[in-house]
Amino acid sequence: MDNSVKPKLMMNHYIGDLLDENPLPFILLERESEKKLSVIYFNHAAASFFENTSSEPQQFFSAEVWNQLHVLLKSLEAEKQTLHTSLNLSLQKQLYSVGISIFSLQNKTTLFYGLTMHDNKRDIVEHQALLAIKEKYLSLLNHNTDSVLLVDEKGMIQYANAVTRKVLGYDLDKLLHQPIEQFIESNSLGNFQLMIKQTLSGYPTELQKCSFKHVNGHYVFVYLKAIPIHDQENVKEFHLVLRDLTVSANDKDQLYYLAYHDHLTGLWNRRALKEHLRDNLIDAIDRKTQIAIMRIDLDRFKLINESLGYNHGDDLLKKIADRLSLFINKSSNLYRQSGDEFVFILKDKTREETSSFAENLLSELSKPIYLDHQEYFVTASIGISMYPIDGKNLDELLIKADQALFVAKDRGRAHFRYFQEQMNLSFPNEALMESHLRRAIEKEELSIHYQPQVNLATGEINSFEALLRWNNRKFGYVSPMHFIPLAEESGIIMQIGDWVLDEVCKQLEYWQQKGYRPVRIAVNISPKQFKQENFAIKIREKIDNHSITPDSLEVEITESAMTDMQDTFAMLKELKDIGVVISIDDFGTGYSSLSYLKKYPIDIIKIDQSFIKDMELDEKNAAIATTIIQLAHSLGMEVIAEGVEKDQQVEILKSANCQKAQGYFFSRPVPIEDINQSYMTSTQP
Repeated sequence: MDNSVKPKLMMNHYIGDLLDENPLPFILLERESEKKLSVIYFNHAAASFFENTSSEPQQFFSAEVWNQLHVLLKSLEAEKQTLHTSLNLSLQKQLYSVGISIFSLQNKTTLFYGLTMHDNKRDIVEHQALLAIKEKYLSLLNHNTDSVLLVDEKGMIQYANAVTRKVLGYDLDKLLHQPIEQFIESNSLGNFQLMIKQTLSGYPTELQKCSFKHVNGHYVFVYLKAIPIHDQENVKEFHLVLRDLTVSANDKDQLYYLAYHDHLTGLWNRRALKEHLRDNLIDAIDRKTQIAIMRIDLDRFKLINESLGYNHGDDLLKKIADRLSLFINKSSNLYRQSGDEFVFILKDKTREETSSFAENLLSELSKPIYLDHQEYFVTASIGISMYPIDGKNLDELLIKADQALFVAKDRGRAHFRYFQEQMNLSFPNEALMESHLRRAIEKEELSIHYQPQVNLATGEINSFEALLRWNNRKFGYVSPMHFIPLAEESGIIMQIGDWVLDEVCKQLEYWQQKGYRPVRIAVNISPKQFKQENFAIKIREKIDNHSITPDSLEVEITESAMTDMQDTFAMLKELKDIGVVISIDDFGTGYSSLSYLKKYPIDIIKIDQSFIKDMELDEKNAAIATTIIQLAHSLGMEVIAEGVEKDQQVEILKSANCQKAQGYFFSRPVPIEDINQSYMTSTQP
């Protein structure tokens, strides 16, 4: 403690050390009389602050300051609380603005005052720096040539710059605190909501074209860019930049580019495809040459978007577009049709040359793609139609190429198919088919077939998979590979899914009432069904309504349904609490297989048939299947192999200790009458 402390003030050494080490100047005053104050202690920071003043503590302050202190202390005594104020100190002929806090201490005979001070100069500098940053920020917004809005996480507009009124016509009070979505045209709303969702997750996003409502009622086409504002790790606001796409006559080149090119890949778009193909057909008629229309669709690309996110999916699409662009030349042109679908137009090519072209494309696409130092494999299916063999007009050729593409996907993917006339019989008009599908339950056209699951060790059968079939009065038997995707896209799958669950529960109830031996039925659940908030409640209601044992029902979920880990875990836990069995279908074909095995309450893994096919000839497929079996067993899960068709496959699975298998080697899916006759036996005496 400094020598200036008088002996009559006894202070704890620990407190004294704290005061000495305090970075803020601290001074202790003693009131000797009504009009006399003395400095009896000052810490190191105070000594440094007054370093060139008199060494006499009494002379730390000028007479003017002492007078101000007297007034302040009287105010303190009246208020009986700590006092915070400012003083102006003149030191070294320089004026300081000093913030000061004063508190009082009193023993039996003496009154003391503690003064803590800090230089306001730093506060002023920091305040001025903040003002400068704010001015730059406001200047950037207010003088921007594009309209800029500030939108909070709830979608409410909090700010709009001056240009907004010029572009959209609204006064400020008509925009502020209004939901941004009310200004978006309905056809643009879906893409806009997706953009905002991605922005609130922390990524800047763009929307190349959006219809924004003008104050006069019409819609203005604008380019949007959303920029998240990070508050530590959260995004609670974002800037929305609007650029008017109305162009002048001098911008015709830019307008043409926007109209005929895909904004993501830079390739020609669908509009350009139709115009170019129309011109190519006219030229081919004159020159009596052939044209090939090649539709290319990436296999299972939806899983990549759902597993990695749309930003990574877009990056992957751009890399694939770059690979396909290697095949562009004077006789071939490339277009992005939509989403993950591309189209090549080949001029003056024979069927043999077209086949060679398609094989080279598939070979190039089969090579690994690297994204963020991670290796990905993407395959594609190709459908081809030829002018003039398959048709002579634009729409006919495009539809027939699409029909060939459908067959390529239906027959195993990752290869190409030419259009054949018999495809017309298996590819009816989808709009008409959807209309019939919506009446399928009412018309009693749907049925369920059951495929046995065989215990490989004992040969016993105590479980089946329920598989949906549709026999339509117009189209006949329609392949599930055709009508299930249609049901998914149209939303009919929700109604059909509920019907299948009811039918399976009815069948289980019937068997249990008849005293048949216990069996389990697996039901495929669509991703849309699984993501319903009330899905577990529906399952419980159906089990209760039919009075069946919960473990007789198996809920079969695909990996693509489990994109959100937190929601998936919550739903699976609800299902396990009910008591149903949970299985994962098509295991090994997704992108997050191993990550969820240890986290989710899963009972059964079903090995996808792509790993079973040719496993007796392909050592890699056999190794993958064996590894999956061993992994599942180590985690306490049962394994079922799908698509078993050969006895050699059965032997490989047995040697790997796979519990069950299903496939044509054992039985095709059969009607319920055959199940009752061939497999079900009574347990009653």
